[in-house]
Amino acid sequence: MTPRPITEDDLSGFVDQRLDAERQAEVEAYLDAHPEVAQRIAGYEAQRDLLRAAFAPVAQEPIPPELDVGRTVAERQRPRGGLPRWTMAMAASLLVCAGGLGGWALRGVGLPAQEGTQALAREAAASFAVFASDRTNPVEVRAENRSQLAAWASRQLRRPIAIPDLASSGYRLMGGRVVPTEHGAAALFMYDDDRGSRLVVLARPMLAENDAPMARHSQGGVNGWSWADGGLGYSLVGAVTPELLHPIADDVRRQARNPI
Repeated sequence: MTPRPITEDDLSGFVDQRLDAERQAEVEAYLDAHPEVAQRIAGYEAQRDLLRAAFAPVAQEPIPPELDVGRTVAERQRPRGGLPRWTMAMAASLLVCAGGLGGWALRGVGLPAQEGTQALAREAAASFAVFASDRTNPVEVRAENRSQLAAWASRQLRRPIAIPDLASSGYRLMGGRVVPTEHGAAALFMYDDDRGSRLVVLARPMLAENDAPMARHSQGGVNGWSWADGGLGYSLVGAVTPELLHPIADDVRRQARNPI
């Protein structure tokens, strides 16, 4: 029997861990034979794990009484006076429609001012989870081709991008790559020290040209600092304490503001 082809639905089910054992094994065999797809799926799995870690405290909280299904059903079944049921249903439908239209018209209103750097922080943490753990091919362009890496990143981001030098902090450049994010291309620069600890600097243009102060963030054991200067966002992340990362982030920001 000809095996069924692996579809995007299968890959999505693999990431969500909802395939049966037989299909799971078939997808695993497919990924072993297609490393480029396996790398993409590894990125999805890393983002899945980061999201689970980020929302784990919320998931463990008790369900609010107003969201309890049993209570909601009981209240709906309780006889009510006043307007007929069909009139109330029509009014509710109109409110839902009005609310949906209003929500669409007001999309983006009231979002936190730091959403831009928060999104950058999530992207940097996801990139770190995917590439920093790769002991075979963590970067696409090696440090010895630094000028080529800088030119490639600047060309893809359509503005000059300087590669920070972290030697004074004990980290040497390993190299980098251009990575996709939900907000366009980003430059990823990776560093390591003599103990095998790795750091990632992610830089990309911001949708809003506003500057943003440096802010600390932590996701799934990955700590970092993110900020925006002159329309460019930067995020320094690593599996080290925020206190150790802070002076390094200050150095990255200083070099970005005053490129050599």
